[in-house]
Amino acid sequence: LRGAPRDAGGIVSFKGIPYAAPPVAELRWRAPRPPQPWSGVRDAVRFGAGCWPALALPSPVPPSEDCLTLNVWSGALHSSEKRPVMVWLHGGGYQFGASGEPAYDGGALAKKGVIVVSLNYRLGVFGFLALPELDREGRASGNFGLQDQIAALQWVRNNSAAFGGDPDNVTLFGESAGAHSVGLLMASPVAEGLFHKAILQSGAFWDSEHGSLSSFEDARQHGAALAQSLGARSVADLRKVAPEALVQATAWNFSLDPGVAAFSPSVDRYMVPMAPSRAFQLGRQKKIPMLAGWNAVEQLLFLPRALPHASVAQFERASARMFGARTPQFATLYPAGTDAEAKLAAEQLIGDLVISQQTWEAALSHSRTGRSPVYVYNYSYTSPYSPVAAHTSEFPFIFGSLTPGAFGPTAPPGAQDRAFSDTLSSYWTEFAKHGNPNLAGLPAWPVFGECAADVLELGTTIAPKGQPQRPRFEFVRSLRKDGVLPPAWRSIDVKVAN
Repeated sequence: LRGAPRDAGGIVSFKGIPYAAPPVAELRWRAPRPPQPWSGVRDAVRFGAGCWPALALPSPVPPSEDCLTLNVWSGALHSSEKRPVMVWLHGGGYQFGASGEPAYDGGALAKKGVIVVSLNYRLGVFGFLALPELDREGRASGNFGLQDQIAALQWVRNNSAAFGGDPDNVTLFGESAGAHSVGLLMASPVAEGLFHKAILQSGAFWDSEHGSLSSFEDARQHGAALAQSLGARSVADLRKVAPEALVQATAWNFSLDPGVAAFSPSVDRYMVPMAPSRAFQLGRQKKIPMLAGWNAVEQLLFLPRALPHASVAQFERASARMFGARTPQFATLYPAGTDAEAKLAAEQLIGDLVISQQTWEAALSHSRTGRSPVYVYNYSYTSPYSPVAAHTSEFPFIFGSLTPGAFGPTAPPGAQDRAFSDTLSSYWTEFAKHGNPNLAGLPAWPVFGECAADVLELGTTIAPKGQPQRPRFEFVRSLRKDGVLPPAWRSIDVKVAN
């Protein structure tokens, strides 16, 4: 491979490296196959195409089904250096996103002594269609996007040493859908031995306001409904449908829960043998160090999916429909005595159900059954550059990319932002090196569960704190049966729950 020349910081990058064969034609909806070898020297200076998204968004690269590529950033001078490897899984609700986005540039992280790898994986209907006929073609269908992630991790195991990396010291980290993927792969026996530390930024089990991830049966009913809508009588017919037509037939938008209204991970009895929260309860997840956390305003991106809350009465009717006999207890934790309180309660609930609670619960379960240290954070940092500690706000600081803010016009990053970024990236890379984020000169990060102030507040002030949200989180946890949130939630349309 011929990568880009070393930058001023001594980092060389290699982009668009195929880790699997293009999943096109007869390979659409099949497990990833090994890539075709090449002779001579292959240029690796441009990102590969992004995988087809389920909605039209600006992208640095055009979409294609031929998208299973990865990228490497390394400051190593010799292949014998054995630097820790950090493998990044991007977010996007399994419906959009690509490794070539500027915020995910791995150069700044690599300057701290690690190898950074990012990758594309199949999205939406291309990555998560399940059908009985597809099951008969292989071990299981429904989670091809997760199988892509496994193939990329196998590539890292087989090839990272050539870039100066240590294949026996791999940290898998991701945000949102990327963090959910980390949680799912921690609970997957198929991923055994492929990574040795885990970082979950705002996600864990792919839960939502509609409960836990799709069952085996639900996923196949969803696939059959799509085939019927397209007039396809077989998988062969579906493989003839143009990708643009598949995208149009499965279009998604931010007002919909991708866990039920789009194609996303499900219990396939292979990659995901059971609800991941149940696997964590039983101690069947990987026994590896974990770093996990959530942001102070996770709900901001999910407000269109909140329970109706135009008035106290409307919110009370909607919450009673959702929580039934448990509604009185719910009302004490999410009080709604006024219209303003109803609005706040609805917003807190959607943030808890989609992101915060399950991230906390994964950390709690892992601290009890994972036989490994757990480090938990609550991200609350704001500045003129980053005015809201919303979902996705942290990763430009962790990568050190400090790209333009996602929430409207903001000021350029200042000295305080750069210092905060340096601190976060130091915590992350130190964890990747040693399984412990603590580093001389940084505020001490306590082990989760070992003291009252066991969550590190990552804000303008960085310091340990307690868990004021814990009663709400424990309430949601108490609703699970065998790790699964109430199945009846899947049929509730929160937008019309009156």
